[in-house]
Order: sequence, then structure tokens, then C-alpha cells
Amino acid sequence: MTESTEVQAESTGTPEPGMRWYVLRVAANREEQVRDAMLQKVQLDHLDSEIGRIVVPSEKVKRVRGNQHRVYERKLYPGYVFIEMILDEQGNIPERSWFLIKETNGVGDFIGTEGKPSPMSDMEVSKMLSQIQDTEDTPTIQMEFNKDDQIKIKGGAFEGYEGHVEDIDSEKGTVRVLVTIFGRETPLDIEYWQLEKL
Repeated sequence: MTESTEVQAESTGTPEPGMRWYVLRVAANREEQVRDAMLQKVQLDHLDSEIGRIVVPSEKVKRVRGNQHRVYERKLYPGYVFIEMILDEQGNIPERSWFLIKETNGVGDFIGTEGKPSPMSDMEVSKMLSQIQDTEDTPTIQMEFNKDDQIKIKGGAFEGYEGHVEDIDSEKGTVRVLVTIFGRETPLDIEYWQLEKL
């Protein structure tokens, strides 16, 4: 993230006076490029009175393989960029803003009706902004298990035992599995990287 992007992404949830949030379709895997290009143009053309924050909501995901931890960013809404901007009285994008957006490579159309962008509801905006805030704090752990999946333990004291997933704690990175030990079904909390799907 560039420094200007971080400033734009830090959100209080309070829009600039008269500005609303809109959703712009963009080419797949071009979200950050589109955002960065538009932020740069807004600054160069002094359009910050018409266009506010431009964000690509993403979450930090931690993936553990063996003893190796890797954190990467995963987009929450692939193919979309969220823009805070002001429209004219007829609900159209002001001309300078329109050209700035449309001349950016990878840009599609706004979500809306009859060629006019539809603003996001307050609830949608609040959810989107809180997702950005939440994921800045701690990365979630990506696990490829679901409740009731059949698994086999591939490490630790219970290596070789088979059972099924009862519960998943993605914050701790543990999975509660039910395995049969000495003829009784027993719950065990196992680190997810020590399990494999059957």
C-alpha cells in the first residue's frame, strides 16, 4: 500500500459532507492498480472536493504449512473498488470526476440503474468499513476444513487417528476433532496443520 492509500483506507465511517459511497466494477486482479491510479489522479487534478476515499477492502490471511507461516492479503470483494464521491443534483457524476474515472485503465461501470450510480446504504458502508478496520488488527488463519469433514491426524501424540471435525477456532488455528480412542469418541483440539482431509 502506498502512503496515500493508507490515508484513504483509514476510515472513521463518517463520509465527507455531501459524499456517498459507490461501487465500481473493475477488471479482475486490477483492483489495487485502479485504486492507486485514481488516487494519484485525484491529487494531481485537485479533485478531492469531489472524490474522497477510494478503497479495496481486503483481509490479512495467515497460512501455515508445516512450521512456515505466511501472511498475505485476500480481497473481500474481488472485481470491485469502493469510491466515496459527490454527485450533482441530477444524480450524475460531475464531468471532471467522470473523465478521471473513465480514463483509468481497467475500469468498468458503476453499480446502479439507468446509467446512474446507486449509493450504498449506511448499513453496507458501515459493514465494509468495519471489515477494513477488523482485518488491519489481526490476520485470520486460513483453514480448509468444515464442520463434519472426515480427517486424519498427521502429527503429534495422536498421529494416525481418524475422525471428523466438530468445531473450528480460526483465531487460534485449532480444530476440535472427534476421534475414537479405546472405543470411546473423544474430542481433541488439534492445530489445523497437523490434520489432513480424507
